Amino acid sequence: MMFSRRQFIKTGLAGSLLLSLCGWLNAAGARRLSAGEREMLTALCGALLAGALPGDTEERRRLLALTVDGIATEISGLSLASQKEIGELFGLLVLAPGRLVLAGVSKPWREATVGEVSGFLQSWRSSRLALLQGAYGALHDLTFGAWYARPDTWEAIAYPGPPRGYF
Repeated sequence: MMFSRRQFIKTGLAGSLLLSLCGWLNAAGARRLSAGEREMLTALCGALLAGALPGDTEERRRLLALTVDGIATEISGLSLASQKEIGELFGLLVLAPGRLVLAGVSKPWREATVGEVSGFLQSWRSSRLALLQGAYGALHDLTFGAWYARPDTWEAIAYPGPPRGYF
């Protein structure tokens, strides 16, 4: 069966509308970080980036907030399945029982010391369980990806920035 020109155009327009609708629904379904998730990520970033951050100052808090915002941006760019998995991990770490059992941190995240958070991260990093190693890798990669995505951090690693003039 041969399509007429009119049928071809109508099918193309309908397909375009369908793809646009799917993109809109995907963007509308993107997760936002809850206050508890932001608090947990701030503690984790503080431990992972301990050597790169200034002491307990307003600048430290600003840099941590920018990094957490960057993590939220990174997560929104992942597939919905990956967003769901990360959401489940975050959900477990935010709840007090999960935080205590999985991370061994008895205090709320905002009260946890860098040493306590670093200890739990290192235990996951060197765990015999691949699931915990994978969770550590995800937290590590999200944190450092968000940190080094900002041009103001490039000087510390002598990165000149992306090539210019090729596109």
